[in-house]
Amino acid sequence: MRKLFLVGLIFTCQMITAQQAEVQKVIEDFFVAFHAKDTIKMKDFCDDKMILKIIEENKNQVFTESFSDLLRSIGTTPEDIKFQENILSYDIKIDGKLASVWAPYEFYVNGKLSHKGVDVFQLFYDEKQWKIISLIYNIR
Repeated sequence: MRKLFLVGLIFTCQMITAQQAEVQKVIEDFFVAFHAKDTIKMKDFCDDKMILKIIEENKNQVFTESFSDLLRSIGTTPEDIKFQENILSYDIKIDGKLASVWAPYEFYVNGKLSHKGVDVFQLFYDEKQWKIISLIYNIR
């Protein structure tokens, strides 16, 4: 009985770790497309009605941006402007078809640090893949 419990526990831990790796990969792939300014590819990782909120701490305000506005902004960024968002760590929690990811970041424009903050992603598993359904981030 004890061995059966341990086998079940190990299997459960491996399954959770695999799901966490899948969720992290979605976010990593999203940022690969983001950095390449590939808005068509970005759509592959997000729900069409993704919620996007930006907290500007120095202004003490919360802004809402539509996913289509984000895509338009990325797609019209001049070629000479390069941006890179470096995720510093991932704290991934999963319950069934819901995943939440807390990810501190640093954002660089043309190689210079622009700002720091935390991305908070919510993802949903739609029987085929994980999709980002919301992104809330702060800017410090």
